[in-house]
Amino acid sequence: MNQLTPKQIEELHSLLLSQKTQLEQQLLDAESAIGVVTLDQSAVGRVSRMDAMQQQSMAVSTRAKAEASLRKILKALKRMEVEDFGYCDQCDEPIQFKRLKVQPHASHCLKCQDQLDQA
Repeated sequence: MNQLTPKQIEELHSLLLSQKTQLEQQLLDAESAIGVVTLDQSAVGRVSRMDAMQQQSMAVSTRAKAEASLRKILKALKRMEVEDFGYCDQCDEPIQFKRLKVQPHASHCLKCQDQLDQA
């Protein structure tokens, strides 16, 4: 397996930064949806409040997923800084560029990720 070229690393770095920016914006946007659900007297009673609570619950879940993704992206960017990016955490083999292009924060090669998913 080949190591990543400087051009590929630059492309992946740009992709990670773009995803980081999107997630940070998503987290800012979600901040208002997570607040306390207030009773809107002009809306139709219990159904509206239940709908608002459900939307709040979905916003909390979405925020948690975005935070987890952001942590992975920050870890990948940190690995780039210390030139440890693109290697599997488990077998220490290079991760294929095709995989990183789809999931630039991947920390396992396909073989090891498959093993982890089977466990």
